[in-house]
Amino acid sequence: MEYLDMNSPSMNGEQKCALALGIIFTLIGIAGFIPALVNLPTEGMRSSVPLDASSIPISGGPDYMAAYLRGFGYLFGLFPTNLLHNMVHLAIGGFGLFSATGKEGAFRYNRFFAISYLLLAVMGLIPLSNTLFGIMPIFGNNVWFNAITGAIAAYFAFVWHPSHPESTAPSTQ
Repeated sequence: MEYLDMNSPSMNGEQKCALALGIIFTLIGIAGFIPALVNLPTEGMRSSVPLDASSIPISGGPDYMAAYLRGFGYLFGLFPTNLLHNMVHLAIGGFGLFSATGKEGAFRYNRFFAISYLLLAVMGLIPLSNTLFGIMPIFGNNVWFNAITGAIAAYFAFVWHPSHPESTAPSTQ
């Protein structure tokens, strides 16, 4: 397997974007599985947690760890997450790392990422869908994070790509 060098002239902007998003989301996915990096909601946060806040303990102890194992918490105390959310981050990150190895794969990954994450940002603003219909939290700080990363991918997929003929778009055959 060839070593990926971000300074290589053969690596275009789309590939660099896919690689950067892949690294970021893989690291975030791993961080979500480290209990020391995930905080449970505090008493002041309970009103903003759309999950069943009555079952989430406030202080440490066996109930605190049980709540963590049930999967809900705030990564770095900022980003609402759960077990499925962490696994999705790992999958998206892995796809980004793999897609960065080729020009066509990076092009497709950035388009998929941009559309998906901008849609998630909008859904995170809507009370009915801000937990992805009870599956995973996409509210709070996740909204701006999803919007920023989606906008970066959209730039490389829809703005940067047409103005750079050296990039390889998928064939339409």
